[in-house]
Amino acid sequence: MATTHTDGRPRPALTPTTRPGPLGRLGIAVVNHARTTTVLWLIVIIGLGIFAPKVEAELSGAGWQAQGSDSVAARELAREHFGGAGSSAIQVVVHDPDGQVTQGTGADVLAEATTLLQQDPRIGEVIQPQPGATLSEDGHTAVLIAGADASTDEMVKAAKDLSGPLQDLSTGAVQVNPTGASQLWADFNAANLEAMMKSEMLSWPVTLAILVLAFGALVAAGLPLLLTLAGLVASAGSLVLLNQFFPVSIWAMNFAMMFALALGIDYALFLVVRYRAARMGHDRPIPDAIAETMDTAGKAVLLSGLTVLVSLSAVMLVPSPAFRSMAGGIMLAVVFVLAATLTLLPVVLAKLDLRINKFALKWVHTGEHRSARFAAWGERLWRNPWLYGAGALLILLALAAPVLGLRTAMPSIKVLPEDASARVGYDLVQESFGPGAPGTLQVVVEQDQADAAAAVVSQDPGIAAAMPAQPAADDSGLVMIQAVPTVDPSDPGLSATVDRLRADLPSSALVGGAAVENLDLKSQLDDSTPLVLGVVLVLGFLLLLIALQAPLISLLGTLASLLSTAAAFGVARLVFQEGWGSSLMGFEHQGFLDAWAPVFFFAMIFAIAMDYTVFLLASAKEHYEASGDPRDAMVGAVAHSGRVIFAAAAVMVAVFFTFSLSGPLPPKEMGIVLGVAVLVDAFLVRLVLLPVLLRLTGRAAWWSPAWLRRILPDVHFSHG
Repeated sequence: MATTHTDGRPRPALTPTTRPGPLGRLGIAVVNHARTTTVLWLIVIIGLGIFAPKVEAELSGAGWQAQGSDSVAARELAREHFGGAGSSAIQVVVHDPDGQVTQGTGADVLAEATTLLQQDPRIGEVIQPQPGATLSEDGHTAVLIAGADASTDEMVKAAKDLSGPLQDLSTGAVQVNPTGASQLWADFNAANLEAMMKSEMLSWPVTLAILVLAFGALVAAGLPLLLTLAGLVASAGSLVLLNQFFPVSIWAMNFAMMFALALGIDYALFLVVRYRAARMGHDRPIPDAIAETMDTAGKAVLLSGLTVLVSLSAVMLVPSPAFRSMAGGIMLAVVFVLAATLTLLPVVLAKLDLRINKFALKWVHTGEHRSARFAAWGERLWRNPWLYGAGALLILLALAAPVLGLRTAMPSIKVLPEDASARVGYDLVQESFGPGAPGTLQVVVEQDQADAAAAVVSQDPGIAAAMPAQPAADDSGLVMIQAVPTVDPSDPGLSATVDRLRADLPSSALVGGAAVENLDLKSQLDDSTPLVLGVVLVLGFLLLLIALQAPLISLLGTLASLLSTAAAFGVARLVFQEGWGSSLMGFEHQGFLDAWAPVFFFAMIFAIAMDYTVFLLASAKEHYEASGDPRDAMVGAVAHSGRVIFAAAAVMVAVFFTFSLSGPLPPKEMGIVLGVAVLVDAFLVRLVLLPVLLRLTGRAAWWSPAWLRRILPDVHFSHG
């Protein structure tokens, strides 16, 4: 289908003067079929965008569990046979500081709360306060246990729905606060969503300002944002649809918003800069400019996107629903952003052409491809490689050194705001029943082994109190023993207690509870992390090898990415474990980094680092293919991609750091760790260390044995 003039007459198809490569032909094809391409994208965006507003309500809030673990099995048995009195039950804390909570107004509130809970079909048995267990010795605090009669995801939604009405039952004398794991996740997800929205609102204008400075023109600066927005809308709608078939964590959208915004701007920035260079710097016709842009920058973007997808796919090896859906959500967003960049953006560029320079600032012609300043920087690195290389390496090693003392654990109650219902209730339970009460263990065992199990539990030094064995309401032949540990659920000593119980309890016993589920998930993460890291490194190296056809520089580029990753985690230890700057940034440090951070952030940081590696080395390979001169390859790569990497990194740092300014602790971890990673990777690794490595290795960087060239696909970055 040919494009048309405004009066409806057919417009001749665009034909480049040189033979383009596959991506160049794709660019020409979508431009020649601009109307079809645009209509298809409108159908995708509108069709999926209809579902996008439902993303917050539809996506699940739980899934943080180790599939196949004893603790998850214990939770399911509690749900089936014990009225749902397991880890996902909602605990409603009713507190009267001045009187007996089971009398007078307190009794009325307990009755009203019971009625409210019983009306919700997701709630199983509502267990009344029991003296010595859920009724404090002084009589001021009572806990209603609202059993779970639904999945963990549905119980988080139930906690969200019931929290407001339950707290509204509070009077001037009696305080009502639901708590427990389901309420914790409901409160956390609400605080996290609010923080994400605030950060998004802040990051967009900051990003636009940086892009205007980078492009020198408002229209050109707006293109990356529009393309990214289209990809985000489509991915949000897709996640809602996918959630109909299997649970998708709300965190999938949270991470996807941040990651796709940063990467989408990177990709569009790279293509727009290359197109403007072809048109403004070399006065190429539109079809040649489109073909050249796609065959060079487009190929680098495609390979970068594949690297990101490969890195994140390794997270799927962690057998946890939350991790898999988070990785899948980000991958889906990246796919949409990548598709929009490679199909819709060429159409927009060809349509606007030099009108992308409207509302231009006086330095608009710095948008031409080669930067004199970065060329001078490249020449300086070429003349003094050891000086600058050693300096960058020392800074990176100094930042990375603290990683050797990094400790991890599952998030504590401190991730919630102090006024969150789950945290208020948690604190009341600890004050009334002891430090370990919020982490009560559930031991499910066969009835004929109940006495032996009770003896083991009651005699363990890590158990403060154990309740009498409770038989199941049905004929399953199971009993449950509730046990209160001596320590807070986030205390490392709890792990030793659980390990002893599992070793000493009878064979049929399963130890569960929310705190134990966290311990099992951490153990699973610790076991999975080496495998994930190894797969990410190997697959990243193989993709670089395919793209560059050069084993040495592919290996060095992969290893260099480890330095920025180690530096980011070194800074993370100082900030989140040691508390450096915590008061300034407005958070209460936990004394450790959240256990999910190493495996998940490693994949994300490595993906971003390889993103810049592909941009720089693809440009270097393009110059080396054209001239065969290592100096031209290194200096030319810095001159032609340095400003783009600098601007893209500035955008990413701004996006990530804005996410660290508000909300609960995990988004702060995410924003600071990823922001630091991009900062050190772009400015120390990609613009100093990697060019120095190109200088020191010379022609050897691009050497490849004949047998390897025969088995690798033929990939070139030169054009025309």
